[in-house]
Amino acid sequence: MSDQTLKASHIKISGRVQGVGYRPFVSSLAEQLHIVGWVRNDGSQVEIWTEGTSENLQDFIAKLSTAAPKIAHIKHIQIESSSPQPYKDFNIVDSVNSSITFAQIPPDYNICQDCLIELNTPSNRRFQYPFINCTQCGPRYTLIKKLPYDRASTTMVEFEMCESCKTEYKNPVDRRFHAQSLSCPNCGPTLTFRQGNLKINDTNKALNAAIKTLKAEQILAIKGIGGYHLCCLATSETAVNTLRQKKHRPSKPFAVMLVNLESSLQHFANLTANEHQLLNAEHRPIVLIEKNIHSDIINAVAPKLNEIGFMLPHSPLQHLLLQGVNQPLVMTSANISGEAILFANIQVESKLAHVADAFLHHNLDILRPAEDSVYRVINEHLQPLRLGRGISPIELDFPFSLQHPIVALGGQFKNTIALAWDNRVVISPHIGNLNSPSSLEVFEKTISELSQVYGITPQEYICDAHPEYNSHRWAKTHKVKVTQVFHHHAHASALYAEHDLNEDILAFTWDGIGYGEDGTLWGGEGLMGKPGNWQRVSSIKPFHLIGGDKATTEPWRNALSVCWEAEMTWADCPFDVSLMKQVWLKKINCPITTSIGRLFDVAAALTHLVYKADFDGHAPMWLESIANHQVVSGIDLPLTYTKNGLWESDWSPLITMLLNSKLSPQHRSSCFHSSLAMMLVKQTHQINKIQKIDKIGLCGGVFQNRLLTEQIIKLLTEQGFSVLLSKQIPSNDAGLSYGQIIEVGSRKNGSDGKL
Repeated sequence: MSDQTLKASHIKISGRVQGVGYRPFVSSLAEQLHIVGWVRNDGSQVEIWTEGTSENLQDFIAKLSTAAPKIAHIKHIQIESSSPQPYKDFNIVDSVNSSITFAQIPPDYNICQDCLIELNTPSNRRFQYPFINCTQCGPRYTLIKKLPYDRASTTMVEFEMCESCKTEYKNPVDRRFHAQSLSCPNCGPTLTFRQGNLKINDTNKALNAAIKTLKAEQILAIKGIGGYHLCCLATSETAVNTLRQKKHRPSKPFAVMLVNLESSLQHFANLTANEHQLLNAEHRPIVLIEKNIHSDIINAVAPKLNEIGFMLPHSPLQHLLLQGVNQPLVMTSANISGEAILFANIQVESKLAHVADAFLHHNLDILRPAEDSVYRVINEHLQPLRLGRGISPIELDFPFSLQHPIVALGGQFKNTIALAWDNRVVISPHIGNLNSPSSLEVFEKTISELSQVYGITPQEYICDAHPEYNSHRWAKTHKVKVTQVFHHHAHASALYAEHDLNEDILAFTWDGIGYGEDGTLWGGEGLMGKPGNWQRVSSIKPFHLIGGDKATTEPWRNALSVCWEAEMTWADCPFDVSLMKQVWLKKINCPITTSIGRLFDVAAALTHLVYKADFDGHAPMWLESIANHQVVSGIDLPLTYTKNGLWESDWSPLITMLLNSKLSPQHRSSCFHSSLAMMLVKQTHQINKIQKIDKIGLCGGVFQNRLLTEQIIKLLTEQGFSVLLSKQIPSNDAGLSYGQIIEVGSRKNGSDGKL
């Protein structure tokens, strides 16, 4: 082509364009369209210099978005016309680090179909290699030290590529062209099997030993992409019950990993179309699905529940294990109860020596842990319960701009943190409950590393208003501005922002407990308004939590309290109540609450399902399960307008019903759910008479309950209301950090108009 026909463009692309094979894609595209120039990582962006004919450049620019790798996410393309140099060919050149303002850290990706085929092809040099990956799959978030995304900026820097891998890395037509995590059995990470004094350093032999351990109904600790799992046969009473005993987890359900075959899925789970799609999604989450009662997964995997958290293998190592064992496997996070997931080799052996019979390690360092993501389908919509591997860190925009960088610290339970600057917010993967030193260590490390990777120095912390939360206390120890947000305001604001609204809504925030504006523990509130301007308009009759924090794990205490509040007697209470009665009468360590979550505890205790909770959500989950999605008539609960300007529902008639032993536990549970649904709708109608609203939000952990939520949606939609549920952000406390950012950002930018 002649110089006269040559055009040049300088292009900058932001979004999730590093760690997704974008530079190799650009190089191949340029080759196809006879474009010359170069491409490189520039901080957080991809920068491209292109020269070619006007027609070819137009085609090239269009395909930068339309033909991009499927795991890429293009956020913005900036194009400037320039003068040709000219160049003779097109190259991937060295990265520069001028700015990381537009960074997006990629999550860890599920093994792609191309790599899976190679994994199972005997003639391929990566046959049964547990660390096979390419530009379109493999770990990212858990091994990236900093951006730009290059091998030297990951923990893979410890492994020097062999000549064969280097050839693939430099070949523009190869799928592994500039794949930063590229390796093979000759040069990459390896497996090690440990059992007592036995140590096997050979990868294939270690894998075979692990498979034999599982087949022998023993417990194996496996190092994966984001940390360790404890694993055993889901079909073995011996293995599962031993795991429960050793891990001191009597009742908490375990997740089960299935062989990815259609016949296997249908045999073990009663899948809906939405659940099937979600189970096979790119991020391979855990999905709560009704179990097939005819399958051979033992009941001890999820005691007294009709659902199991099923998942499919996402890493090559998991595929190899499943293929070797050819049975469903329990896959549960390897941690000490209440602590963060373990991800360091030495750490896991010292802490889990009493639990695991053997360990399958690898020598690729994990910089930061990532739990599995968890979803449930409610009303035919996908609801996130936990954001982790494959989906987070998740980045969202909001329609205002912050004056300075902020970190929102979330709450005490199901903790996540959110880093926000300009009009962007990055929400961390699940961190967990901040009750232990190890969890707090991960919490601090996540704040530090996300800030460092994005080049942000926080100038303000946002914390939950509860003074006893460790996230609140942590914020107070730093010489940075601290802003407090009430728990349920954050819940409501998160939901509002997800739906991009521009009007007042009525948001029902139902959960366990959260610190309220009046200093009591809320949990059954209706909030009217929008972020930065919420008004409490409804609640339930308050009651007392006997023993304070103990009441959150011992439902029988709450059952006694509401019985005494309603002047009733729990005649068949299996505990000595004389001392409790004195404590309740004198209101010693008996804080006031309006919690719907604690009412679920009451119902579970009075129906003799759960007296002491083994895990978060224990009582509500078992109560929902025995109702078995049967809908019976509910009780019309009294509703009064208080002197404080609240519509307040009285739960007392529910106690009479729950104490009625002539009714089956199934009937009482179903009636309880129906009554709460009717209560919410009744409150809605009274508020609507004055406020005139048509959008009703449901947020807070209680609305993870499918039976209750679907009943509410049915009743409200039949009466002309539009119902809002969470979409990308969990409605439980994992969404608090995002809601805190929205709430404070809205205050700073004014609450009038759109966010």
